[in-house]
Amino acid sequence: MKYILTITFYLFSLFLLGQEPTSTTFFKPYPENFAVKHAVEIEGIVPVYFTGGYSVGLGYRYKKVRLRANVLNGGTFNIENTGIENSATTFKRFYLTAPSIYLGLNVWRNLEVYTFLEFQNFNIMQRSTEVKKSLKSTDTGLGIGYQLFIGRYFYIQPGVQLNVRAKNALAFSGATYQIPTQDVSFVLRVGVRLWKKF
Repeated sequence: MKYILTITFYLFSLFLLGQEPTSTTFFKPYPENFAVKHAVEIEGIVPVYFTGGYSVGLGYRYKKVRLRANVLNGGTFNIENTGIENSATTFKRFYLTAPSIYLGLNVWRNLEVYTFLEFQNFNIMQRSTEVKKSLKSTDTGLGIGYQLFIGRYFYIQPGVQLNVRAKNALAFSGATYQIPTQDVSFVLRVGVRLWKKF
């Protein structure tokens, strides 16, 4: 009898766990946002708007895969301070307008890992003379971020990414600028899901 009751409770609990919710709320929509089969999203990296820059990205999601295209201008934000092996004491480095492409994979719920190609166009300024020169670079690397949805349409995506690039240098008056071969960037994207299909 004890075994029959144990098996009955076990089967009943499996039945309850197998039931899907049929109602939806603002904070717990059903189906959940990560279960989308097709979606179109628009987003931007928020901090650059506070430094006179802009960022606009358009993405398409098919199940767990997301492809995004982005254009970024960093305004007056000095990216040199984030380099791993930088020359921040003698130079400043700014993002000029440049495109990028991202390919991401949802590995768990809304947790995304991604790789990218960023066709960078940097403005390098020597601090002592304020002379500026342009430097182009093709960056690649890996990133991770989490899409935190607020309701069905809006989301915030904090993340971190590692940019890797080839060695390059610029000659200035009495000094040479060596661009860091690696940068670590903390990013905060805000976006809207314009269209979806479950």
